[in-house]
Amino acid sequence: MTAHAKPIVLDFEDGIDRKTLQCLRDRFLKVNRQRWQRACSALTYRQKIVLELLPLVFHRNHPALPGYLDGNCPEGVNGYTPDAGVLDAARRYARSFHYRDKGSRKPDLDSLFLMGSPGTLGHSVTSDLDVWLCHREGLSTQGVQSLERKAEKLSEWAASLGVELHVFVFSAADWRAGRQKVALVGENCGSAQHFLLLDEFYRASIHLAGQCPLWWLIPAESERDYDRCRRQLVECRFIKADDYIDFGPVPGIPPQELPGAGLWQLYKGIDAPWKAILKLLLIECYATDQDRPLLSASFKQAVHRGEVCPDALDPYVLLYQRLEQWLLAGKAVDRLGLVRRSLYLKAGLPLTRAGMAGAPWRVDLLRCLVTTWGWTESDLALLDDRQRWRAEEVSALRRSVVAELTHSYRFLSAMARNQGALASISASDINVLGRKLYATFQRKAGKVELINPGLVASLAEENLSFHHQSEQGSSGEGWLLYRDLEDPSDAFWQAVIRRAGNLAELLVWCYCNGLLSRSTRLNVRAGQSAASVGELKEILDVLAGFLPQPMPAASRRALSRPVRPLRNLLLLNVAVDPQAHLTDRGLHKLSNRNDSLGFSGARDNLVLTIDQVTLNSWHEVSLQHYAAGDTLIQCLKNVLAQVAVNPEALPEIRVAASSRGHGQAIARRVNELFSDVLRQFFAGGSGPHPLRYIIEMDQRYFLLQFRGREPGFLALESRAALMNALSQPQDRFLPVVPDRYSLQDAPLLKVVCEASEAGNIQVFWQLQGGLGQLWVVDEYGSLWHRQMRVQQRRHLLSPLLRFLENVVERRQLRQADNLDPVAGIRCYEVVRRDGRWQAEARAEPGASPRISGLEVHAVGVQQGDSTLRFDLYCNDQEFTVQEYGDRLIPAVAHYIRSLRESREPYPVYLTDLHLPHDLDAHLYQRDIQTSQYLFYRGRLEDALNRHLA
Repeated sequence: MTAHAKPIVLDFEDGIDRKTLQCLRDRFLKVNRQRWQRACSALTYRQKIVLELLPLVFHRNHPALPGYLDGNCPEGVNGYTPDAGVLDAARRYARSFHYRDKGSRKPDLDSLFLMGSPGTLGHSVTSDLDVWLCHREGLSTQGVQSLERKAEKLSEWAASLGVELHVFVFSAADWRAGRQKVALVGENCGSAQHFLLLDEFYRASIHLAGQCPLWWLIPAESERDYDRCRRQLVECRFIKADDYIDFGPVPGIPPQELPGAGLWQLYKGIDAPWKAILKLLLIECYATDQDRPLLSASFKQAVHRGEVCPDALDPYVLLYQRLEQWLLAGKAVDRLGLVRRSLYLKAGLPLTRAGMAGAPWRVDLLRCLVTTWGWTESDLALLDDRQRWRAEEVSALRRSVVAELTHSYRFLSAMARNQGALASISASDINVLGRKLYATFQRKAGKVELINPGLVASLAEENLSFHHQSEQGSSGEGWLLYRDLEDPSDAFWQAVIRRAGNLAELLVWCYCNGLLSRSTRLNVRAGQSAASVGELKEILDVLAGFLPQPMPAASRRALSRPVRPLRNLLLLNVAVDPQAHLTDRGLHKLSNRNDSLGFSGARDNLVLTIDQVTLNSWHEVSLQHYAAGDTLIQCLKNVLAQVAVNPEALPEIRVAASSRGHGQAIARRVNELFSDVLRQFFAGGSGPHPLRYIIEMDQRYFLLQFRGREPGFLALESRAALMNALSQPQDRFLPVVPDRYSLQDAPLLKVVCEASEAGNIQVFWQLQGGLGQLWVVDEYGSLWHRQMRVQQRRHLLSPLLRFLENVVERRQLRQADNLDPVAGIRCYEVVRRDGRWQAEARAEPGASPRISGLEVHAVGVQQGDSTLRFDLYCNDQEFTVQEYGDRLIPAVAHYIRSLRESREPYPVYLTDLHLPHDLDAHLYQRDIQTSQYLFYRGRLEDALNRHLA
């Protein structure tokens, strides 16, 4: 094969020779034919079938050929006549096919081109086939739509053969006017890159049929005078216009195209880095080294001066040579090394393997390149054995890739910001691409780092050993990961693959990075922990159902929105036995209390540790370990905080625990708790709803309540502390919702909480065996409780109802001009029916007769030191703080005793109470809650009755 031909020089000033133009066209067609032959040598049998038939199925719209729609679809490729080989292939596909020349009918299609890597060093059997189908100018809209539907059917047919085919339909006139759809489909995420794509087309495309590019005939140095040269060629009839298709010149790449094109290459490079790194560096080269010609111009110059060697004209070789010159000029040796590795890995030809598959010309060309690079056989062997790489080698390569992609993102983002409105990529696209980069590579607390973003095929290990730190004589709860330990003592000299603070973290990292497969043999040296091989396998089974592997990339739609959790996996008590102190002694607790958060008579909380694995909408996996303090409460609070950001989409919650002990029961209980809490606070896809949630655990109570969108817990050590918390004033109605297992020892309180409702003052009572109990749930859900010795219902209820009626009456009078209804009073008796307690409504308070007796009123007085004191009024007798000071209560008690005929003590009740609106020195309360009145009433009554006893 002749490597060089005589240079062809076209002088548009002195005149052009038609014969010279024909020679130049023939030279480009020769280069094109060589590339087509190379493409065929590297294509699979099925890919060849698709490409052989493609020109024919568009040239003849025949029912027996693939992609046929109807008889109205445009057909005919300008100047195309199928050769015998194509006709034989068509008859092999459809015996009924018969080719017939339709004569002088005007063809609807101008040209057909194959784009991308076929015929180049960078091609692989997995590469897709991109085809440009160019129809004539003026084709009807219906005709264009028919071609697009036919293209879709052909893509489906090719897919049935295992070939990924994309056919882009447009006209050269549409391209020149910027109306083409090619740049918007799969190439640049919606940001136009007209000239960059045309630059790649001119240097890398293969002409399949139809008109040849007019661009071939115009010298690179005349590119900026392209239109004049074109007119001269056509108008002076040096060429026939129907023989050529004109996409226009590429005098340079407008700066506004570069950020959009580069960022989209970056988007694709996150999952498939090798080709993207080469293109990203070319874009940066174009942006910073504008004195050199574009690669398409270099290709055309080479052909014009007589270069026809396919090796020298290979698009990937031209790309590499340009990057090498640019990087060496900038002394960026490390980046050049990454470019060389990227080109070698993109080619996919392991040169050190005997009997290697691949076209001989690709092997020879790649070997020639690596020889010029000075690579040794050991250098090649290292890259060729990537399937044997371990996590350590992959991590090192990943660091180089991440550094390059991060550099490119910052460079392109800065360029887009500097261009402002002129940039062809929008700020939202930049944001989406930045998020994808962040989600894939950014390190942050708890995030599981993925070390193999498409770098090697697999990191699976044959043997993995998990060693607790105590096995090495160290203190603490850390874990070490080893490979291929035939003897545990080998761990003292073997290198550690990874260290982690807990076993779940190590397992999740191994799983997400593919170190674990179904055939991996596991070994556990548990040390002071309770871990076992069986537990590890259980966790891996759970992870397999929770996290898909390999993890698919997050969609653009997901990345365009704020991140949110998709699902959470809670691994309970990993490597921990919650009843180890009993298990070691062979004992098991027996009790009718089977709540895992208050188990047996000792009320043990069996949830000691939680490992929360979260998958979010950007497909990041994170793990948070809870092992100190109230682990379950901490985990629940964090999950609620996640959900509160986007309550419309509740994350899935899965809970798993080792099968040892009560593992399944513990997991079921925790799952119920999370489900119940999420349902209460976020029912209906909104929230957080205003309420207070009671959880009883480990002989304590936890009161959960949101402040805005921030969840908070109040830990309460006793029932009395819980009642005090429930009685506190609220800003709005907050019902109290007990968890399904809480308040089992206080069923009456649970009934009262469940029966509370907004808009009224609810009085609940129970009288049994001379012991009466009262609960009041006020208009904002605050709960007041009192217990007393009393024999009759009216003695239990009447004093309280009389007091509440006075409070309500005064509130009604004060709000007479307010249209909002004032809370009324409703009464309920707590009774036991059919084995369960329930609240039953009773008669209205006005229906029961009042008890006559002493009228005792109190009026609150705010002192100068912000202390609240009270003046008391007994019937018409006044007792003021100013007069009696600290002796006020004894004086009132003495007066009450003097009015009684019997010396037998019995309680006194306040019938009314006035409170100032500035109870809190920092707050003015326009409407004081009923529970606040009851609180101060109780304090005064207790003080009086102590002195009356």
